[in-house]
Amino acid sequence: MTDVDSIARVFAQDGTLSRNLKGFSPRAAQLEMAQAVSEAICRRRPLLVEAGTGTGKTFAYLAPALLSGKKTIISTGSKNLQDQLFKRDLPAIKKALNYTGKVALLKGRANYLCLERLDQLIAQGVLGDRSVLADLSKVRKWNNATQSGDLSECIELAEDSPILPQLVSSQESCLGTDCPNYADCYVAAARKRALAADLVVVNHHLFCADMAVKESGFGELIPEAEVIIFDEAHQLPDIAGQYFGQSLTSRQLFDLCKDMHIVYRTELKDMQQLGAASDQLMKSVQDFRLLLGDKNTRGNWRDLYKQSPLQKGMQTLRERLLFCAEVIKLVLGRSQTLDSIFERIDKLKELFERFTDTSVTGYCYWYETFNRQFGLYITPLTVADKFGEQMKTQKAAWIFTSATLETGGTFEHIRHRLGIEDGEQKLLKSPFNYAEQALLCVPRYLPASNREDTTRQLAQILLPVIEANLGRCFVLCTSYFMMKSLAEYFRNNSALSVLLQGETSKSRLLEQFVQESHSVLVATSSFWEGIDVRGDALSLVIIDKLPFAAPDDPLLKARIEDCRLQGGEPFRDIQIPEAVIALKQGVGRLIRDVTDKGAIIICDGRLVMRPYGETFLKSLPAAKRTRDLQKVIEFLTSKRSEERE
Repeated sequence: MTDVDSIARVFAQDGTLSRNLKGFSPRAAQLEMAQAVSEAICRRRPLLVEAGTGTGKTFAYLAPALLSGKKTIISTGSKNLQDQLFKRDLPAIKKALNYTGKVALLKGRANYLCLERLDQLIAQGVLGDRSVLADLSKVRKWNNATQSGDLSECIELAEDSPILPQLVSSQESCLGTDCPNYADCYVAAARKRALAADLVVVNHHLFCADMAVKESGFGELIPEAEVIIFDEAHQLPDIAGQYFGQSLTSRQLFDLCKDMHIVYRTELKDMQQLGAASDQLMKSVQDFRLLLGDKNTRGNWRDLYKQSPLQKGMQTLRERLLFCAEVIKLVLGRSQTLDSIFERIDKLKELFERFTDTSVTGYCYWYETFNRQFGLYITPLTVADKFGEQMKTQKAAWIFTSATLETGGTFEHIRHRLGIEDGEQKLLKSPFNYAEQALLCVPRYLPASNREDTTRQLAQILLPVIEANLGRCFVLCTSYFMMKSLAEYFRNNSALSVLLQGETSKSRLLEQFVQESHSVLVATSSFWEGIDVRGDALSLVIIDKLPFAAPDDPLLKARIEDCRLQGGEPFRDIQIPEAVIALKQGVGRLIRDVTDKGAIIICDGRLVMRPYGETFLKSLPAAKRTRDLQKVIEFLTSKRSEERE
């Protein structure tokens, strides 16, 4: 149990953290947040905190949580942040506070090596070329030394290695306690450590998956807790929506076919029908993908399913699935894996029924195609009822924090989306001096957005500023078309090193950007948040336009329609708040430290020409403003002069 005074002593000028953490300096906003977190823990009440960049929110929630002595779950927005928290921040503050409790890291099963899958690959060989065989050798060697089985720790393995999907189990394919390797299972071991730990670090995907579906064979993956803290909480509503819905994907069906083939070739070589049934289903899946068109797209499944070819394709898929079940019935009991596959088919049959009956209200039925894959999804239009109910039934301190939670000065949008009915709210501004450190520019004379040469004209306007800054620039785009077009123009008309998202891994791109002094990184959504480049490497951030979600996105369209039916105003209630949060994330890439200095250019006149522009501006840091790109150049060049001095 902690109180306001003891928290103050921890964060004081000569307090516990100052004495034990190198480089720690007290910040008023950090102390205010830590005291609010401590109070929320004592009272078991919800707390929403927007903590601006540089507040030090990680220590502000970690210290009260550790000192409280209560069972705590901390959920982060991504696996990268999860690893950073567990391997860097948590050990530092544990040592500083002399914390002796147990801590654990818990990820979803797709992050852990499945020993049963590894045995199968060794027995029958891998799918792919020689490089995949080499990767298998690396994994086998690493497996002899690993304690956790977390594949991200196998550093010799590329992030996108084609062997990774072959080495992990899914919820459907896991044999649970029936698995021959269950005694050594890495997922089971990770869960046991979490059950025994006083503090568990998870991510939003795992937390929401566990809220929505208790994974078979493992019961409740996330233990009961008295304190639940969400970092990067602005991501929660969309992630929760994925898990409170249902999905039917080509990956599920391909995995089923692959597993049937493995059983046929290793355990039941006398069952040729098994291989034939699997091949027929595989072909039907491929044929169905062709029916969805040859482009990567998202659309409304309700509308598409009205077409007779799609109905016929779904019927064929279902018939092939049922045929597989009939074949397996002949040999039930001869293979544990095959018995598990039979149960998976039963669940898939239920999914087929849900996707062929599109009359259920309150949900968006949509589909997505990418390369040779497809996914069909049923997503609830709101998770407020489910999330709110969970908060009522699990009496804990629910703490939501992020650098971007409020829109236009209020927390109403995030409260409405997550069903948070009461609790304290805190808006803590960044301690950075944006008036001195940053300049915000919305340029005059921007090209009209509906012309053929818009991108070229925009690139012509921006390139002199980028070159005057000697690169050191992020260009954050709201579409892949804009990203590729701008990158192409910069490459053709400049000597700067132009890095493009997608041409190599995200981590490698960031390494190159920092190492190459005159570089420009052109990217889309995945670089708008969670990227931390400090110092001189980055001093200019350009955003092509306000990040409103694509109007043809099926899920957004369904939410807009639902908002109208309830008497709301979708543009005001949905589109503006979500664009504000996204813009704040993009702008937040620039100033990451007290010594950083730079300019932000937002190439969208609506910020100053439309009434709603004020909502965006009100939510951005209090930087100096201009509409003159020449002033931006002068600001950036004067910054370089200061650096030389």
